[in-house]
Amino acid sequence: MRIVIAGGHGQIALRLERLLAGRGDEVAGIIRRPEQADDLRAAGAEPVLCDLESASVEEVAAHLQGADAAVFAAGAGPGSGAGLKDTVDRAAAVLFADAAVRTGVRRHVVVSSMGADPGHEGDEIFDAYLRAKGEADAYVRGLDALDWTILRPGMLTDDAGTGLVRLEASTGRGPVPRDDVAAVLAELLDTPATAGLTLELISGSAPVSVAVKSVAGN
Repeated sequence: MRIVIAGGHGQIALRLERLLAGRGDEVAGIIRRPEQADDLRAAGAEPVLCDLESASVEEVAAHLQGADAAVFAAGAGPGSGAGLKDTVDRAAAVLFADAAVRTGVRRHVVVSSMGADPGHEGDEIFDAYLRAKGEADAYVRGLDALDWTILRPGMLTDDAGTGLVRLEASTGRGPVPRDDVAAVLAELLDTPATAGLTLELISGSAPVSVAVKSVAGN
């Protein structure tokens, strides 16, 4: 498959790129800064320079031409203000989804966040983040032209992945290594029967492939 990842220099995205390239997929990662390109090449991915905050839907669609699947893994990141939560976590996700629709790339996987909710209340930066992610998720779920899956991990850690997870519509809160999030994303891309599902992910006792097959009804 050819897979295009928005937010290609993110911590989860780099792990996913290594997994996908290692199994023989063709991977492109959208990045904002040229100095990030070498890290993507080291992960086996083709760097694509495009600022999702300022790009048009036509520009993003051009980068999605020929793709079999798209993954939105971009984020404003820690330390960013409420404004960036809106322009990156919400608006860039909407733009990327619109570009996928325009290009006819149906398979669309979104890395969201546990607790994402457009109606989330509160005035802290994290509250703004959860609203932005929730609004983006709601927008994607309304697009009939996409076979979307939304993944909402719990608290992300840099612990080594165990390959054992809990993946359900509602898991309750808990931690999960970024390694295991990337492994689940790779498996979701291979499992189109998970389209239409919003899934929460934490560490658990089921091997990744078993957990994904289970939610897919296999």
